[in-house]
Formats: sequence, structure tokens, C-alpha cells
Amino acid sequence: MVEIRRADGRGRTDWEWLDSRHSFSFGEYYDPSNMGFRTLRVINDDRVRGGAGFGAHPHRDMEILSYVLDGALEHRDSMGNGSVIRPGEIQHMRAGSGVVHSEYNPSPSEATHFLQIWIVPGERGLPPAYGQHRFDREQALRNFVLLASRDGRDGSIALLQDVDLWVTRLDGGSARTYDLRPGRAAWVHVARGSLVVNGRLMSEGDGAAITSEMVTLTNGDGAEVLLFDLA
Repeated sequence: MVEIRRADGRGRTDWEWLDSRHSFSFGEYYDPSNMGFRTLRVINDDRVRGGAGFGAHPHRDMEILSYVLDGALEHRDSMGNGSVIRPGEIQHMRAGSGVVHSEYNPSPSEATHFLQIWIVPGERGLPPAYGQHRFDREQALRNFVLLASRDGRDGSIALLQDVDLWVTRLDGGSARTYDLRPGRAAWVHVARGSLVVNGRLMSEGDGAAITSEMVTLTNGDGAEVLLFDLA
């Protein structure tokens, strides 16, 4: 079964410096019919004006991933970490028992476009942690590339939840298939471009919940896709 959530049906936060689209209920956008999908709780599609960003604020008990599509994102936190991530990198912060962090666009003029992803952890009150992972964007043009997993295999970010996060890019006649194991489900998020997912045309910002069948991706037009394999 495939259930599509179209980009124009998402919630929105529109501030002077931030344009954020919410695939699931978040902040002032409350949608009881879209509170997440299995352990995937948040996908925020954020565009941040040059020189602006999120000031220091707290989090607890969440696995938080940041995936940059364009520009750069500067991170600082109460654990003493400070870094800048760019396309081709994914960042992980385990909020655990509590952490304070900030996220800024370090460019004075260029906008930053990134996805903020929250995954509900398997345990609460864990020590906070931070990590980054650089992945091969060219390999993603040929296959799925693992970004995060429960066991941290193949150099991916280790999450305290039974989820695998993959990225792939499709253009022209390339195609991908992904087999779901029994009892599992996929959330497919189109980060950019367009493609056909299980026979349905999807465009940038669209998401799809897929259960009980193989995931097929075809007819990509500049498509960059995140696939969450969820227990």
C-alpha cells in the first residue's frame, strides 16, 4: 500500500528569515492525522536566509539528523561541538538527557536549504552525543547509500533505533528497487527533483508511506531521495 503526502499539503512556518515546511505535526502546526510515521517523527524542509538561524534552544530524548541540500549549516552545542556541514554530509545529535544547540547559516548572502529529521529513540535519558558523516554523492547516482543505521554499519551514523536511512539520486532512465522485510515499512521523501515511486509521480517535498510491498523508483528528473526503512 502507498499513501502519498503531497508537498502542498504540508504545514508551514513562514518567518522573515525562515521558510519551513512540515511533513508532520510540528511547533504551531498541529495535525493529529500526521503525527509521524512509525518512529519517524519530524521532517522539516527548511530554507534559512543568509546570516540567520536558530538561536540556542534545548532538546531531549530525540535522534536529530540534519541533511544539507544547498549552502551550509553551522552547528554549536552545549557538549562543546562546533562545525559546519555542507551537501554530501549528514549530522547527528542525540539529545538524550538534554542538550542545548544552535544552527545558523554562516553565509551573509547565500540561502541554506536543509532537512531536519527527528527519530524517536529506543531509550530515554541517554547521554547526549554528536557525530557527522560524509557520504559519496557520486555513488548515490548508482545505488542506495546508507547514511544512518542501528548498528552503524558501513561507516554510517549509529542510531539508537531500528531504522535504516538511505539516499539515492536518479536521472534519466536509471531505476532502483528496495525490498522491505516482513513487518517493516518505508517512508520515501523527495528532497529535490521528481520521479515515479511505485507507479505514482512524486515531486520535490512529496512523501510516501509504503507498506507490504517492494519500493520501486524510476524516471528520475534530477531526483534526490531519502528512504527510511522502519520497524
